[in-house]
Amino acid sequence: MEELENPSLVLTQVKENPSASTVNRSCENLEFYMVLIAAEKTAIGSICFLAGPITLLENAVILGLIAATSSLRQRPSYIFIGNLALADVFASCFFTTSFLDFHLFRRCDGPTAYLFKLGGVTMAFTNSVGSLLLTALDRYLCIHRPAGYKALLTRRRALLGLLALWSATVFISTLPLMGWTCPTGLASPCSHLFPYISRGYLACWTSFILVLLVLILGAYVLILWKAHRHEASLSNLQGAMGPGHARMRMDIRLARTFGLILLTLVGCWLPALSFMLADVAVELSRTQQRAFAFCSTLCLLNSAVNPLLYALRCRELRLALLHQVKVLSQAARCKKATAGDSDQRAPSMENCSTQELPGNSQFCSVLELTDKQ
Repeated sequence: MEELENPSLVLTQVKENPSASTVNRSCENLEFYMVLIAAEKTAIGSICFLAGPITLLENAVILGLIAATSSLRQRPSYIFIGNLALADVFASCFFTTSFLDFHLFRRCDGPTAYLFKLGGVTMAFTNSVGSLLLTALDRYLCIHRPAGYKALLTRRRALLGLLALWSATVFISTLPLMGWTCPTGLASPCSHLFPYISRGYLACWTSFILVLLVLILGAYVLILWKAHRHEASLSNLQGAMGPGHARMRMDIRLARTFGLILLTLVGCWLPALSFMLADVAVELSRTQQRAFAFCSTLCLLNSAVNPLLYALRCRELRLALLHQVKVLSQAARCKKATAGDSDQRAPSMENCSTQELPGNSQFCSVLELTDKQ
């Protein structure tokens, strides 16, 4: 137990036994980070086994809907939501497999293999938070510059923004693979949460994510402030108390919607980020390491609720989903009918023709959340 509490002691013992194999040395070194007990493995494993497939399925459906509907994939708002779904698909795959492989199945990888897996998780979660920021900025531009929104945020600019986001996230996530690792291997001053990770890199990545979260919070605060000023001015112009009170309900709806979004975002990310910042400053105990393992699963839960908070609140995306469900059910009925009677194959196939969901001039924006104003 003493050697698990002190990774430096583990390294000293390994050096005194040079005949040990490379695999055994790697496993002995990584034992310090495999902190979960049997009950915790069962609880956290259940969360991952449940949340992982659900997250993958939800976001794959959203991504497929946007890709299959031409009226949606041409608009910047849905491009950002589609990229968010793609990042969360990666997060569900990379995080679930890596987390279970390390903490539950106790797989002992070398530095390169471990850093490659961790880089995939870092890339997915960083891109997910970056996509949330792009979505927040899109909604801010929509309410701040409604007249020039379409000219200001074109499809080309949205794609360039995604290209910049992916380039930044790939670069950040591969920094450990390119050499920014702990100079002492696994001993102090290495991170007590991630093997081979330098505390300097952990501090930079955590600070970067916190900056993104603050920008997201600021964007939604500005949206609420702009909406409040807009509704207040309309209320003064109307003069009558009845219609004025009816329109002022828009502020409350926006506050509730954005409050739910921000509460979910902060509640899922702040606990894990707090432990990372603490790991940079102090030596974490094994109890704190186990608590971080649980808090890190909250980031996966955030990817699971993102489709509900961002995608399915858009009316056109809900219509596209209903349209695709109708098309699939119609195709199933037609296939069953043609299989039952080959003589009716031709007329049945005529009824199986599908049409693209008709587009309109609306887009998923903050104004769509209050389209009944």
